[in-house]
Amino acid sequence: MGTNGAPVPELSWGPCAEWVSPEYECAEAEVPLSYRDPHGETITLALGRLPAVDQANKLGTIFYNPGGPGGSGRILPELTPELHQRFDIVGFDPRGVAESTPLRCFDDPAQGELLAGYFPVTPGETRQRIADTRKGARLCAQNAGPLIGHMSTANVARDMDLLRQALGEEQASYYGISYGSHLGTVYANLFPENVRSLVIDAVLDPVEWTTGSNPAERFQPFPYRLGSFDGSQRSLETFLAECEADERCAFREPGRDLGEKYDAILGALREGPVDILPPGAGEPVEVTYQQAVSSTLGALYDASGSAGLAEFLQALSDATEPGVQARSVPVAEIPEPAPQPGFQEQDEYYAGPEQGIGVFCADTDNPRNPWAWTAYGRKADREAPGFGPQWTWLSLPCASWPASDPDRYAGPWDKQTANPVLVVGNSLGDPATPYEDAVSTAQRLGDARLLTLESFGHGARGNSACVDSALDAYFIEGRLPAEGTVCQPDRKPFDPVS
Repeated sequence: MGTNGAPVPELSWGPCAEWVSPEYECAEAEVPLSYRDPHGETITLALGRLPAVDQANKLGTIFYNPGGPGGSGRILPELTPELHQRFDIVGFDPRGVAESTPLRCFDDPAQGELLAGYFPVTPGETRQRIADTRKGARLCAQNAGPLIGHMSTANVARDMDLLRQALGEEQASYYGISYGSHLGTVYANLFPENVRSLVIDAVLDPVEWTTGSNPAERFQPFPYRLGSFDGSQRSLETFLAECEADERCAFREPGRDLGEKYDAILGALREGPVDILPPGAGEPVEVTYQQAVSSTLGALYDASGSAGLAEFLQALSDATEPGVQARSVPVAEIPEPAPQPGFQEQDEYYAGPEQGIGVFCADTDNPRNPWAWTAYGRKADREAPGFGPQWTWLSLPCASWPASDPDRYAGPWDKQTANPVLVVGNSLGDPATPYEDAVSTAQRLGDARLLTLESFGHGARGNSACVDSALDAYFIEGRLPAEGTVCQPDRKPFDPVS
């Protein structure tokens, strides 16, 4: 279908909102709600542009999607200093998200908690979580309007190709991380002839994301198929190995297995929460089992957060030691919880969880019986304690989601692109998108090259001069790294952050 003859939007660039740095420019674009009706009802996309420093020698535009789904992509940092010199960097809030025409299910933003609570542990919590998501889905059916049926990544890719045309680019250059990798994969297969240079980092396997590799997998929750929890567990194991070898790690305890020490924390927290003192020694903060898992997962997204994670885990270890009664243990830093798709606290615009859920429920096959999540959550918990159910329950709203998108893309994934795709992954653990997904996606695509960073964390760009140099060479010269290239990170996990 492509863009089906949809009119190319006219862009008028001007200043952004007051809260945005003045070096950025902003614009809006009108695109079809449905590409089956390209001249019918339209929606608005919000765009941001970081202009190239060297406009006289500018090579073009790089589209950039920072992930999610459901995250704002309008105002984005430079990819590398060299790329900032030679390219305009353009981001946009995908359809339904943030400052684009938003998908909105709730009059009161607090109702978003119906769709975005912590994963359940007890039978009572499970019943409540299922009831909440059913209620949230009913409100979406009542309030969301027709946009809820047009939220697939395929439609975002069609939007991006219209934006390519609006910017006068003959072919598209693109960098996408995390969910943004799937947007890149879909674009490469819907518009293979329009690929100039396309990088996907922290990669989702497109088959496991959409349908699974066999009929039985269609009835599994999609995060279970993806194996995100395996990537989380691998990242944790790498962190613990680095901690054991580095005297600067606060969680280190010579003579004690750190995996067993971590498991002891989880076991104690399953019995009840503990109090720790946050930075600045204010009121004690209660930490539950689910919060500890989520904060640990969030810290694993960036290896440079290892020192803070070690202090947090040591505080939990101290607080859960046998004999510790009702006392608060200080901690230098409480890591941010793992991000939930589409749930961003913003004063400038509405960004509720339905904006991310609307995307992944449109894209992915899942069970229709919400109780199926209990079995898969338990299975995943045995493989990756805590992380397994944290990831698996993420897709529960899809069991009762009131819409689907008939124009989603579910393959084939091997279209021959005009130029090869560069696939990037972290081999020592990615807590959200396992390295194995990068390997399999590079094999599935029609023409791709895999670049590996020997580190853990979610995404490789900005963590290795080797990786960033490869991005520069690829975007500027079209030159791929040699087959089998493995880069090293610029810093060790416990090195001070400058």
